Amino acid sequence: MMTNDLKTPPEATVQLPDHPIATATAAATTKVAAETETGTMTGPLVSITSARKFSRNYDAMHIVSRFVSLSASLISVAVMTTAKEKSSISVYGFDLSLNSKWSYSGSFQYLVGISAIVAVHSLVQLVMTSSRTLRKASIFSSRNHAWIIFASDQVLAYAMVSAGSAATGVTNLNRTGIKHPTLPNFCKPLHSFCDRVGVSIAFAFFNCFLLAVSAVLDVLWLANNI
Repeated sequence: MMTNDLKTPPEATVQLPDHPIATATAAATTKVAAETETGTMTGPLVSITSARKFSRNYDAMHIVSRFVSLSASLISVAVMTTAKEKSSISVYGFDLSLNSKWSYSGSFQYLVGISAIVAVHSLVQLVMTSSRTLRKASIFSSRNHAWIIFASDQVLAYAMVSAGSAATGVTNLNRTGIKHPTLPNFCKPLHSFCDRVGVSIAFAFFNCFLLAVSAVLDVLWLANNI
């Protein structure tokens, strides 16, 4: 008797090709995870993070520069407006009474006026910048706004240089006198007055530097917000 051994055929193994979208997604996920662990992530995410870091640093520098500029302006005005002194001096054997006050000089008045304008400008910018920073908004509402502030900083910086230079000329004249005809050094009997004026002028020139720094920060903002 013949018997047919029926063998069960082996099961066929079918391997479907990987879906291209799934493969790409898995590869991207693996790459991001690896870069996150090694700290070498690059691309748009890093660019956004760098931009946010720059924005925070820029806002902080802008606030600090405005606050220091406001302080310097107020000190310059306060010291100059309290500059007054009475004394006497001997000229060719004659005793002359001296009465000095900052308001007697147009150059000193000009310095006080420009310093007061800079103080108001710095205060307004400080309040606006701090308010927008707390709301996590850009310190400038638009590029036109940034250009206006940049122009204001430039104009006030030049005006402060002009006022400081004019006040320095008058102070130097009081300190050295005039050789022909010979006039005495008025700052010897009026040393307190001249010292106060000198301090006020020093803070005025320091304010020129602060306004220049603010102008540079304005340019940086414009360059990073094209």
